[in-house]
Amino acid sequence: MIELGIGMFGDLQVDPTTGQIQPAAVRMREIIEEIKLMDEVGLDFFGMGEHHRADYAVASPEIILAAASTVTKNIKLGSAVSVLSSADPVKLFQDFTTVDILSNGRAEIMAGRGSFIESFPLFGYDLKDYAELFDEKLDLLTRLNKMDTITWSGKFRRPLINQEIFPRPVNKSMPIWVAVGGTTSSVIRAAKLGLPVMFAIIGGTTENFRPLFEVYEQAWVDHGHDIKDLQVGVHIHSFFGENTKELTDKHYPIYEAQMNRIGVSRGWPPYQRAQYDFGRSIHGHLVVGDANESADKILHIIEMFGLTRFSAHMDMGSPDHKDMMKAIEIYGTKIAPQIKKALAD
Repeated sequence: MIELGIGMFGDLQVDPTTGQIQPAAVRMREIIEEIKLMDEVGLDFFGMGEHHRADYAVASPEIILAAASTVTKNIKLGSAVSVLSSADPVKLFQDFTTVDILSNGRAEIMAGRGSFIESFPLFGYDLKDYAELFDEKLDLLTRLNKMDTITWSGKFRRPLINQEIFPRPVNKSMPIWVAVGGTTSSVIRAAKLGLPVMFAIIGGTTENFRPLFEVYEQAWVDHGHDIKDLQVGVHIHSFFGENTKELTDKHYPIYEAQMNRIGVSRGWPPYQRAQYDFGRSIHGHLVVGDANESADKILHIIEMFGLTRFSAHMDMGSPDHKDMMKAIEIYGTKIAPQIKKALAD
């Protein structure tokens, strides 16, 4: 079974002339409307990112998800991602358990290291401990998910001794996914723990990720997990419209501007239209087009990697709210049914 859903980072619109940033309050209200529509059109899951920057609206995904739980009925609600390295696993678990209770068992946690580093100084952590922090906190988080009462010790926080953790998830535990980029060690760690993986394919050629999928599958089996329980997904920049040319002419400047804003701090060269057009090709990392084109490409990616989940990252650069709502409608009413019918057939 394939799950089709949407991930968002809460990008705020930036005026290209003045540099003025959209108020976070406006974007947050739009996000709740968008999640409500996702549920209405039958999408399977939604993921909300965590960022601590002026150009992103959401620092606490669990609060947005708690609000969304009151206006939705079926859609799974998770993070995309929770920056576990700079979070307290106990508080994170309690917050998501609260979302789980409010939503009647629909909450998920996606743990990751994040694509930015602002949370480390903000919460008093040293970047030199980047890898160790994640390893230790993922260990604690997975134990919290399995045990009502826990005894645990580590390097970066005081021990827990016969500590009861409340509240508890509706179904005794919650799904915990791990978001990974391109490192083999991250893939093997997740497989060892028996955790599903979400690969962020946000650049380059999709086929280049195939070896990592193979490593994950082999490590999953090597550590004694049943191959039938394997879950794997991809997170890919996407946008949908009625007419591909009109859509891409409008979407490209928004995408380009955001790539260049991020690229300034990372030393990237200016983003080019040729990169965008290659990204939209069958080999590239973008799914941007009309319903038929998009369904075909998503099917290609699903079959290439044997996916159980596809996450369309749709708010890159913060397209207009009306365009977002239209893209969500197309995804839920045209693309998703076409994909699921093709896979069933």
